[in-house]
Amino acid sequence: MKSVVFIEKNPVTKRLRNVSLELTYKAYTLSHPQGSEVVGVFCGEALPEDSDRLFQFGMDRLLYHTDQRLAQLHSLAYKQVLEAMIRAEKPEIVLFGATHTGRDVAPLIASSLKTGLTADCTQLYTDEYKDRGKILYQMRPAFGGNILATIVTPDHRPMMATVREGVMLLPEEHLQNPVRMEEFAIDFNDIWLKSEFMEIIPKVKKVDLAAANIVVSGGAGVGNRENFRLIRELARALGGEVGASRAAVDFGFIEKDHQVGQTGSVVRPKLYIACGISGQIQHRAGMEESQKILAINKDPEAPIFNIAHMGIIGDLNEIIPVMLRYLKEEV
Repeated sequence: MKSVVFIEKNPVTKRLRNVSLELTYKAYTLSHPQGSEVVGVFCGEALPEDSDRLFQFGMDRLLYHTDQRLAQLHSLAYKQVLEAMIRAEKPEIVLFGATHTGRDVAPLIASSLKTGLTADCTQLYTDEYKDRGKILYQMRPAFGGNILATIVTPDHRPMMATVREGVMLLPEEHLQNPVRMEEFAIDFNDIWLKSEFMEIIPKVKKVDLAAANIVVSGGAGVGNRENFRLIRELARALGGEVGASRAAVDFGFIEKDHQVGQTGSVVRPKLYIACGISGQIQHRAGMEESQKILAINKDPEAPIFNIAHMGIIGDLNEIIPVMLRYLKEEV
């Protein structure tokens, strides 16, 4: 199965987005065992400064079209260029990062190609399907994170999916594929350039959960915004960052920058402490690959205990103060 991966660069740093590397390697694991290639497609004003890195993660060829008019995202122009590349390559699989650009352009292309698109996948793999041979299985949380849905597109090609940054793992050792970049010629009409970009203002991150070695997260079980101070104090005592479940964010206990899960950050810290978090699928999708997971919950049947390495059954409002006293004594 040939795979095509949409390659994207950070408009501020001019370097590859991590999700492009992650999806390149994922495509490599899907396609190369079957003797098929991985092709990257890129459009913009100039290639990313570190484009060569793609070939360390399984890229076979990179198709690109550069034009100063594509310096910023113009949805219809991007769609026209990328769709032409995809039609030329005739892949079975097409992967987009679930970024602002990917979420904008991928549905337009899927609609034009009359195929399906599964958004925010957490797992991708190939397997036999009835009498159709091998196809792409696309997994993602559904129905508010209460179930894990497996979605297939057996009758249409290509099979398309978007994946958020940090979901797919990168290998520890780099591959040594030769660098092959090919310019793709296409004329597109200025009529597709509908927007004018005045300025890009980078968002200032208040917290970098993905880089933290320790994350202490609170959920709906924390009870209220005031009680969240216990989560902050424990994180501070351990030298970690503060995370939260979607429920805690929805209830207004903490800002969305701290959200962990399918619709928040994906983290893999050395230690993840889940306090008052039931462990719905959409939250587990963002933290279940942590090296060690400690769950604190007064409900012994909470799903979080199914993936936790250690568990404490009890009221977090009683347990965390004991932990804090112990940590202070140790210091």
